[in-house]
Amino acid sequence: MPITITMPALSPTMTEGTLANWQAKEGDSISSGDVLAEIETDKATMEVEAIDEGTLAKILIAGGTENVAVNTPIAVMLEEGEDASALDGFNVGSAPATADTPVVEEVPAAAPAAAAATPAATAAPAASGTRVFASPLARRIAGNAGLDIAALAGTGPRGRIVKADVEQAIASGGAQAPAPAAAPVAAATPAAITPPAGGNYEEIPLTSMRKTIARRLSEAKQTIPHFYLTVECELDNLMALRKELNSRSDEYKISVNDFIIRASGLALKKLPAANASWGGDKILQYKDFDISVAVAIDGGLITPVIRNADQKGLASISDEMKELAGKAKAGKLMPEEYQGGCFSISNLGMFGIKEFSAVINPPQAAILAVGAGEQRPVVKDGALAVATIMSVTLSCDHRVIDGAMGAELLKYFKGFIQEPLTMML
Repeated sequence: MPITITMPALSPTMTEGTLANWQAKEGDSISSGDVLAEIETDKATMEVEAIDEGTLAKILIAGGTENVAVNTPIAVMLEEGEDASALDGFNVGSAPATADTPVVEEVPAAAPAAAAATPAATAAPAASGTRVFASPLARRIAGNAGLDIAALAGTGPRGRIVKADVEQAIASGGAQAPAPAAAPVAAATPAAITPPAGGNYEEIPLTSMRKTIARRLSEAKQTIPHFYLTVECELDNLMALRKELNSRSDEYKISVNDFIIRASGLALKKLPAANASWGGDKILQYKDFDISVAVAIDGGLITPVIRNADQKGLASISDEMKELAGKAKAGKLMPEEYQGGCFSISNLGMFGIKEFSAVINPPQAAILAVGAGEQRPVVKDGALAVATIMSVTLSCDHRVIDGAMGAELLKYFKGFIQEPLTMML
């Protein structure tokens, strides 16, 4: 039976995307793993690979089409041994519900260091935040039996979950599907803004990324009780150490931002209670210190993640950050490279911004806004002096981080920045 290929959900926030282009054309022989198309998500441009083998019979959605909803049929593929006559009377809309054919579905990424454990199943569960490959028939049987499809291991091609896997899980009493969460209350949609009469303007269509930024940050300001704490950090010792380290080798060039990333990871390690997020009826405290770093790209920004920043040296952080920033600007970040951070850094110092307050990136509970380092007058030992000062402002979710906790976190951060040798211990 022909296989319907649908628009996949390639990130937890994706509800629609742009089918940028097709890498295969009608009539091409397709092998498992071949790249079929490129999809522009709200975060990056990603490749969609074939799961099965066959022939690409018909393209339903042309390359360059915007606002294609997730799970919309985009192409039809013939299985091995089938010819064009198999398409006679074939309904692409009904195929996923009746045939044991593969579709790709994105399981929404759980918060880092996931919460409660799932009851034991007959097979190892799929990793959180990864795509689940399963046939629609297997999904329907699992749904009717109350099984969590993500908790099963597949025996089909490339680990795809098929009917036999679900039936075996039912026979042995597999993991029950979790109760569905209550639907979130939708924020009120603002009325369309009418431009002034006779105004000279140009309408610029929203990209998927800009839509997501608008939705998530509007939600953040409406639902997260922000408060802000600012401290000033002297950078003279850090600048001297940076100059000394960079003079020792041409293999790395450490930036001030690399010090900030490391200091943030170490400060959170000293105060693990701040490495947390709001969980509705609980607080989720994470065991890993993963730092999201805002990177400006065309059309918006994205936050690649430095994993375990407390355990990495400055040169390692520098190399990893350069690689992630390059991939971000090229639109080639993979979901695992920008999902799951526990704490964010937004640095506008390179633009000469002295001080600002950033909006928290949910579900995180804090973001550090970093200003420019500049020479300012200070008083030392009762005498006027000049020092290089950097202002940083911590935006906190008051449901998770109280004022005293936020102040303590900044105290640790400031200590590492002003005495950078302590970051080497």
